[in-house]
This record gives sequence, C-alpha cells and structure tokens, in this order.
Amino acid sequence: MYVTNHLRGRSAVVARLSAICGAPQPSGPSASATRRMRAGAPAAGEPVPTSGSAGTQRPDSLMAASGRQAAGGVEEAAEEPRILEPGAAPFGNFPHYSRFHPPEQRLRLLPPELLRRLFPPSSSETRPILGLDVGCNSGDLSVALYKHFLSLRDGETCSDASRELHLLCCDIDPVLVERAEKECPFPDALTFITLDFMNQRTRKVLLNSFLSQFGRSVFDIGFCMSVTMWIHLNHGDHGLWEFLAHLSSLCRYLLVEPQPWKCYRAAARRLRKLGLHDFDHFRSLAIRGDMANQIVQILTQDHGMELVCCFGNTSWDRSLLLFRAKQTTETHPIPELLTEEGKERNRLRFWRQ
Repeated sequence: MYVTNHLRGRSAVVARLSAICGAPQPSGPSASATRRMRAGAPAAGEPVPTSGSAGTQRPDSLMAASGRQAAGGVEEAAEEPRILEPGAAPFGNFPHYSRFHPPEQRLRLLPPELLRRLFPPSSSETRPILGLDVGCNSGDLSVALYKHFLSLRDGETCSDASRELHLLCCDIDPVLVERAEKECPFPDALTFITLDFMNQRTRKVLLNSFLSQFGRSVFDIGFCMSVTMWIHLNHGDHGLWEFLAHLSSLCRYLLVEPQPWKCYRAAARRLRKLGLHDFDHFRSLAIRGDMANQIVQILTQDHGMELVCCFGNTSWDRSLLLFRAKQTTETHPIPELLTEEGKERNRLRFWRQ
C-alpha cells in the first residue's frame, strides 16, 4: 500500500519541487560486521549523518534512561576500539563526519531568524521552542544549529538562551553520543541520548520523557539531516515510510536533507570493496531515483505534511526542505515577512496549495 500510494501522483510532486528549488537495530550488516565497521569517515562526495522552572533544568533522568536503553543495543560495539576500515559505517555513524561536511555549508542556507519567525514570542507565554535532532552524530551540527538560530558567536553564551530553545539530539551510536555530551558548550539547552529511532518502545519512552518536562506532546521542529538513506538501506521501503510517519507525527515543522540516490550506490560500493556484508534491502528497494521528490511525496501525500520551501542545495548537492503539519497551517501560518525576505534574497521560494 505504501509503495502504491508513493508512486501515485509522482509527476505532480516533481513539478512542485522543481518550482520551489529551481533545479536502530537495522537489519543490514551482521553484529560482528557492525563491530568491525565502527571506524572511518565517508569518501569525498559521499557523506552521511549522522541522527516553567523544570524546563530550564537538564533532564538527568532522561540521560539515565538513555544509558539503560543503550545497554541492549549498539553498546556492544563500544567494547571494541574503532581501529579498522575507513568509510565503512553501516548506520551512517562516521566518527569525523563534520570534517567532510562542515555545518557551515547548511547554515549558510538557513536564515538565522527562521525559528523566531516560525514561532514568534507571545507576551502571554514564555515557553521555549523544542527541537528534535535525529541522527545527531557527535553533535557538531546540533551545536551549530543552536548557535545559528540564537545568533550566538563562537565562545559566546547567553544566560537566557536555554529558555528560548531546547534540543533533544539522538543517535544510534553511544560512542558518538558520549563525545557529543562531553564537548557540548550548552549542556542546559542540548540533551544528547543514545536511541535507535526505529525501536518503537524506547523511542516512545525517551521522547515522551523529554516532552513531558515541558508539558508538551510534540516538538516544534525536527531536524533530519542526511539520515533518510541509512534508514532506507537498513529497514527497506516500509522502514523509510514508517520513519517519516513517526517524524511527521512528532513535529509541527520538519527540516529534511535527503541523500540522493548516488549516495546509496556509494554506500553499498564501500561495503563491497571492504568485503563486508551488503545492505540487505539495497537491491530490492522500489523507492529510488530522485530521492528528494520521493521524500516530498511520502510526507505530503501519506503523512499529512505540506512542503513549505526549499532553502537551496548544499555544495554536496543535497536539498534542505522545510515541511509543516497541515493542522499547523490553520493555527500558525507561515510569516509573510519570511516569504518576502526569501524572494528578495532569491533563496526561498514558497509553494502554497
């Protein structure tokens, strides 16, 4: 059903996206292969991700729950040092990802005032903006996004910043999460947890634990930066469909950076060159080709979201696509100032049904 729905109306979505942009325990490699493949970095051009008063406190209970959850999953891989083949990370868990694709390449496309305009402050409420960063890796992009949206310079901190924006950042790799925690300059505002997002039980427990501290049931915005390919390769077409369904149900807005199909081929080729187990689903995927359009179609036709804009492409040719839940449109329309500025800068083009 999901493949049928996905393929229906493809041409219309292609036209719309062209007008806008202008141009876990995954089921793949075996556990032993996973332990061997925890080291390395992506080849050039073939990057991957990564993942009241109570609201101002660091959720230590959530961190404890995250640690217990990790014990049953990929923590086993942390027992052995990362010493082997560069370029082989079956879940996108490259230890030095930001060296190959620095955060600045995304930030230059995103207006610093984006969150303030999507969620303008109200005199009647002081609640912070809540963000979910899925596939956060070692946290470099998470920290960069936080600083960018609060207009903080390097080394600058703001005593009131944690009241404006809180990010829950998750990754399947406990070693990367531990590094992110140690190096994060904003521990009161950014929470890092180990989470296989495709594990429904632990996902629900950990995300609800975070949201409940702020009296919320959903996040204001989700970030999914170069993650979709790894979900797709390790969980197949239905896994990708379910992943996007979960994200769309959890977030009012969603910023997605899909990997193009050429990255799928490159990831599979790296494993083959190393003589490792191939991704179980790669050759059987029915959802393929122009993956940006594919993601748009799934989110807009199957999961009740609306494509708001495309911020352009990174230097490695990946689109930054902003979606919003359709029910959000009725109560919280996109600011006209953002639309006008986007036209002036020739960076944002908006599509409305």
